Amino acid sequence: MLAIFKNGVVDPPKELQSPASLQASIKAANPEETMKNFLSANQNNGFSIGFMNKAFLAYSNPSTSYNTLSRLFCGVNDIYCIFLGNLSNLCALNKHYGLSKCANEAMLVSEAYRTLRDRGPYPAHQVLKELEGSFGFVIYDHKADTVFVALGGDEKVKLFWGIAFDGSVMISDNVDHIKASCIKSFAPFPSGCMYHSETGLKSFEHPSYKMKAMPRVDSEGSMCGAYFKVDVYSKVNSMPRVGSSANWATWGQ
Repeated sequence: MLAIFKNGVVDPPKELQSPASLQASIKAANPEETMKNFLSANQNNGFSIGFMNKAFLAYSNPSTSYNTLSRLFCGVNDIYCIFLGNLSNLCALNKHYGLSKCANEAMLVSEAYRTLRDRGPYPAHQVLKELEGSFGFVIYDHKADTVFVALGGDEKVKLFWGIAFDGSVMISDNVDHIKASCIKSFAPFPSGCMYHSETGLKSFEHPSYKMKAMPRVDSEGSMCGAYFKVDVYSKVNSMPRVGSSANWATWGQ
């Protein structure tokens, strides 16, 4: 999968940007070119969808039936989701959110996101902790023009994110797609974490603590985009949620 968000839709952590990208001898491919390469490599099972030059999502089915992790795409009520992985408690969660028994993981997390966005009955980290299994997903809310990304803590699903030369933020499970346009300005997306375009990067496994950037150097000795981890010495100062009208994104830490 590949997601591209144009400059302004996502405000990434500044530590994800590496000055080494500007000094690299390899010319960066523009994000649109990387998208074309993705589709060329998946001619029989891939497609893409664009949103007024703000966001682009590309998806392909698993190349073999032996892949134990699902790849799913869905779009409902202007909420578009790419989901990777499997949830062992999918049936129970479908019942909880009032979905049919045949609803898949992408449909489920889209509905969970919509519930949080519209009603905010509980913190986002609580919802993500209820997902049992291996997962990673990217949601683009076209109506609200917001992005929500989360990655499970078991590290069976991998996601990478980076900043292209034109300021676009790119997310993929294939690091080569990220490297092509971001050169050195990329890093693994941290496991057990979530990112919302309005509130930034947070840990849903340890919501009481802030995140800190960790310097990262590649095999060539070049400084790359920083990796982020939980800072156990720095707690988040937060107020308790009051009422169902409380904004889930603001109080979701």
